Order: sequence, then structure tokens, then C-alpha cells
Amino acid sequence: MSSARKRLLTTGELAKALSLSDRTLQRYRKEGWIKPALVTPTGHARWDEDEVREQMAEMYRRSREQDPES
Repeated sequence: MSSARKRLLTTGELAKALSLSDRTLQRYRKEGWIKPALVTPTGHARWDEDEVREQMAEMYRRSREQDPES
């Protein structure tokens, strides 16, 4: 594995990569369902796409456990 640091994405870049809207990601963050890799001093989130995909998979698993009918 390379020791090079991954480039962190802005919310808009992540939204595009995940085919979601910026607002959806902002809502998920506000609800605590996903967490950014970094928050800038001005409050802007920076994201690691792989980490967010893992967080969203876990979010989906938890929702399926709570409502197995869906």
C-alpha cells in the first residue's frame, strides 16, 4: 500500500462520486450517520470516500436490523 496520503473530497465532490445531493450528505452528517475525515477551521467537511462508503454500509445494515421487513 502506498504511503501517499489520500486526497480528501469536498462535500460537492463526494456527493457527485456517490450520486447523492450535497443536502443529503449534509443531513446525514447532521444526524450523525456519517462523519467527515476532517473539518476545516471554517467548518467545511472534507471526506474520505472509502470511509464514507463504509459508514453508509453500516448505516444500511443497522436500518435493516431494525426493520427486517424492508
